[in-house]
Amino acid sequence: MKIYLEDVFKTSGTPTYTFVRPVEYTKLIVSLRTKGRGMVVEGPSGIGKTTSINKAIEEVGLNTTVTSLSARKKEDVEMIQLLPEFSDMGIVVVDDFHVLPNEIKKDLSDFMKTLADEDSVTSKLILIGINKAGDSLVSFSPDLNNRIDTIRFEANPEEKIEEMLTLGENALNITLNIKSELISESKGSFHIAQMLAKETCICSEVIDNESGKEATDTSLETVKAKVIQELARLFYPKARAFAIGSKLRKEGRAPYLHLLNWLANSPEWSIQIDELLNQHPAMKLSINQVVEKGFLSKLLRDNPMLQDVIHYDDQSNVLTVEDPKFLFYIRNILWNKFAEQIGFIGIEFIKLYDFALSFAGENRDLAESIANKLLEREISVFYDKNEQHRILATNVEDYLAPIYNSEADYVIVLLSSDYPKKIWTKFESDQFKQRFGDNTIIPIWYSDTDVSLFDESRQYGGLAFNVNNDLDSESSKIVEIISKKLEEKRKEKSSTAKNE
Repeated sequence: MKIYLEDVFKTSGTPTYTFVRPVEYTKLIVSLRTKGRGMVVEGPSGIGKTTSINKAIEEVGLNTTVTSLSARKKEDVEMIQLLPEFSDMGIVVVDDFHVLPNEIKKDLSDFMKTLADEDSVTSKLILIGINKAGDSLVSFSPDLNNRIDTIRFEANPEEKIEEMLTLGENALNITLNIKSELISESKGSFHIAQMLAKETCICSEVIDNESGKEATDTSLETVKAKVIQELARLFYPKARAFAIGSKLRKEGRAPYLHLLNWLANSPEWSIQIDELLNQHPAMKLSINQVVEKGFLSKLLRDNPMLQDVIHYDDQSNVLTVEDPKFLFYIRNILWNKFAEQIGFIGIEFIKLYDFALSFAGENRDLAESIANKLLEREISVFYDKNEQHRILATNVEDYLAPIYNSEADYVIVLLSSDYPKKIWTKFESDQFKQRFGDNTIIPIWYSDTDVSLFDESRQYGGLAFNVNNDLDSESSKIVEIISKKLEEKRKEKSSTAKNE
């Protein structure tokens, strides 16, 4: 019987010739046979969750109706909302339940608790989601954790990937000449292994079990190049759209680009943003800006092209890749080239802040306006009011001194008649005064202040703030100019790095 390549190494649907029981399969079988008890199956995309459930249901041979629903289909979501009203629904499998609205998740949580307490023999609910998807479900009903089985699918061990590829070799009567490389490159994903093995056979003109070849004869580099070229047409626009965010800000710290890069390097295919910020303090301000103000959630909510590749759970602050092919693509991006291609100027940041503001309390209105406008441009700025929670219970001088001394690329000084009268501005200026010769101090002179008051600062380029004009328009002009200054510095730094 002729066996076709596309039926052996399948890139969609349930494998016919190459199904391998994952490590979690036995627990899945036992849970499936347990009456009434709900089940949450979570783990990375492409790891074999849905396939394993379908195979397990077939193997157990339960004499009941099985209904499969997807949280990504509008008509199915309407059905999912009605599930708690059913008393005899058989087995219902809800795929991608993590994308459901929180109110529906809460209803499902209550429903699963009811089914478990009643030991229902006619109804069973199985929810399939990405990494840690069950956490948000349990957060609505903490005591649900003892009433459901949570089965976590991890990246498959290499021996499981090898077993799958061997089944494919046997079906096609060939040997994969780069089998060990394919195992390593798949990073535990059955889906990626299937995709790479299929392309390996295509490159070697093996399209069925009657090819007449004993082994494939291509290289991993050739296979990857073909796959990535094919994936780029679909996934480059998505990667670019996420990396830019709502708008390309060349002078900014590229928070979305960094999130995408961290996702690409994550062994678990998802990232807990809070944990990573502790490892990358220079990105904390700009990323907190897009996370805490809801910009990240809004980007994904308003952009349909991103919703099938990246998911953000604002309850757990976890960002996850949904599509294994997208993950494979971003893992193979040349990041410096990618950043430059979409318009960013340098993506390596050493200092915590691009700017630090020094001002008297009477001038907080201008300081806050400048700070907010800089943050909107994804520029990192030290503004004391935004860091009050970090300053609490610390020695204030020890906290502030390094910021003005060295941790900010530039210090913006609001020079009004009140500036020389304050204790803290005196302290701050003592920290940064030696930096005047480094061209890193930007004076802002108030128009109603005696010009002789800050004679020394007039030796350096600064900006004027006209107190009689509209504050918002004046601060906008200031931010526009200092942002260009930062952009020029990044260009110089990037050019120097290329020439070294």
